[in-house]
Amino acid sequence: MSPLSKAGSKTVKPVVLSAVLALLISIPAWGGQYITSIFILIFLYTAIAQMWNLLGGYSGLISLGQQGFVGIGGYALAMASQVYKLPVVWGFAAAGVLSVLFAFLTSFPIFKMKNVYFTIGTWIVSECLRVFFLIWPFVNYGTGYNISATYRMSPGLIYYISMAIGLCSVALVVFLLRSKFGLSLMAMRDNESAAEIRGIELYKTKLKCFLISSLVTGIAGSALYLNLAFIQPNAAFSIDWTVSMVFIVIIGGIGTVEGPIVGAILFVLLRQYLYSFPGFSMLLLGVVAIVIILIAPRGIVGYLNKRFGLDVFSVRRHPSGARPVLHFLKGDRKDAVGDQ
Repeated sequence: MSPLSKAGSKTVKPVVLSAVLALLISIPAWGGQYITSIFILIFLYTAIAQMWNLLGGYSGLISLGQQGFVGIGGYALAMASQVYKLPVVWGFAAAGVLSVLFAFLTSFPIFKMKNVYFTIGTWIVSECLRVFFLIWPFVNYGTGYNISATYRMSPGLIYYISMAIGLCSVALVVFLLRSKFGLSLMAMRDNESAAEIRGIELYKTKLKCFLISSLVTGIAGSALYLNLAFIQPNAAFSIDWTVSMVFIVIIGGIGTVEGPIVGAILFVLLRQYLYSFPGFSMLLLGVVAIVIILIAPRGIVGYLNKRFGLDVFSVRRHPSGARPVLHFLKGDRKDAVGDQ
């Protein structure tokens, strides 16, 4: 790409992103309740998918237990608002704190597992959490709770809360991936042994990534259940949440920032359409996923990146376009990370 083209791209991109942001802000004013509810789901699914992508796509930590943090977030909001009669903001705070605390406590046994054992371990922990909530009197066993705070809030307010969570999740991932920590994640994903030799502390890096992911997933989970207005253990801790995250990331493009956004849009729209086919919706989603994987193995955004050079949220740090992780692993740390 010529310098002139690069300059034009740098000028156009902020203008386009600003226009998109202005459009998103205006949706409750003209979109109506149905359109607003669709975008609420897109924002929140984007947030949880971004966090799964941060773990699986950039760190190599394939988790099937992220539904645990969705459930913790939802119940934290329900308990704070229904039992303790606290403002919703305290429910979000409790969701984040409890999710991080649970992730920290479970990290000790889980991080001793590797590869498929790590994946299975995360799923088992979340299943144990689901069973515990089913027999816990404090949360009303398996009966669940109505979240009456939902009915005291306007759809527009829930929309802006969801938008803030979704956009902040994207901004957080971009910020992390452009930092030295992001390079460490990708180096660890590509080759743990080489990354450790170059001074990356694997356990601390994994733990930080896991805690960040749990924090945002828990907060997004509380917003999801604020939107749903009812929570019950079998649904809150269902693996369907993680399956949805994986579906979104795979069809959108794993290891890309834009992938979860595109995947969330397609997933929510497909789910809305497939409500007309009860009993077959998951099967049809699976067929869609297989077709997309066959046509574009790297996902939709991966295909567009390769074919047209589409790169909206660039996380490259090296001016020549060389792969920064390889420079980092070879010891050219200054070039790879850039001026701090």
